[in-house]
Amino acid sequence: MSNGSSPTARALRTMEILRERPGTTAEQLATALGVSERAARRYVAILREAGVPVASVRGPYGGFRLGRGARLPPVVFTEEQALGLVMTVLDGLPGAAGADDPVGAALGKVIRALPDGIGRQAAALRAYAAIAPDPEAARTDPATASALVSAIADRRSVVVTYRRDRADDFEAEVDPWAVVVRYGRWYLLCHSHRAAAIRTYRVDRIRAVRRTAHRFTPPEGLDPVAVLEENLGKGWAHPTRVVFHAPMEQVAPWVRPPMGVLAAAGDRCVLTGSTQNPAMYAQEWLATIPFAFTVEEGPELRDAVAVVAARFGGALG
Repeated sequence: MSNGSSPTARALRTMEILRERPGTTAEQLATALGVSERAARRYVAILREAGVPVASVRGPYGGFRLGRGARLPPVVFTEEQALGLVMTVLDGLPGAAGADDPVGAALGKVIRALPDGIGRQAAALRAYAAIAPDPEAARTDPATASALVSAIADRRSVVVTYRRDRADDFEAEVDPWAVVVRYGRWYLLCHSHRAAAIRTYRVDRIRAVRRTAHRFTPPEGLDPVAVLEENLGKGWAHPTRVVFHAPMEQVAPWVRPPMGVLAAAGDRCVLTGSTQNPAMYAQEWLATIPFAFTVEEGPELRDAVAVVAARFGGALG
């Protein structure tokens, strides 16, 4: 199918909706399909005429649902969906352009299963799109991500083996609250038993995941993305405290959440946090902020800033 609005496509979409959400009402089905309730009922009738058992239940808890023995059709994509899928995979994983990559092999299977017209376009997009790999991209092991997500769903604590920059691996027992994807990187948001505090770990640096028998209850009303942003700059090895000689409203747009917490101090503002990599903190973050500042805390950060200052000073001859 090249058009998701054809009667056949809508009938198949009706079947998908009823499989995913048993008890869907005519009103809900109409909204999902973008048609009137009368048209939605007509698509249900088309399915019944084709031999698909669709039961309907009256009352406040009623609705349509697939009956026993319903055979589901193969996955069907519209042209826009198919090309969007290929673009998303290649954008996030340039290596998937080749058939040797596991994700690339899976993408090839999806493309071969598409109808001829859409399949040819998807295959051409994959074959002829020029991709510049991101040098800072970090590949997350699907097995590791799967183990973490499974533990999150079952609310089971895990012991993770974590690889640090230029340091030995360490193990930590944590309550895994959520896996968050942020700017192309995968993070584990968790509560560390050893630190008795919230911690964030990059999933691509987790070398092993081992379940424990302990269960946990995540915080009520947890907003994983917001909590991750708040905690990316906490709990690292090297403390930081930087005073900017400018008001907070001018500095705030330049400060990333992982840098720490920014607070007003009269006509100045103070950034307090921590980092595992002082050199990166100085070169990639502080050096890009167009305001004068003083490093008040963190000898490692002071040394890193001194290196950057010497390099820039040397550029003036």
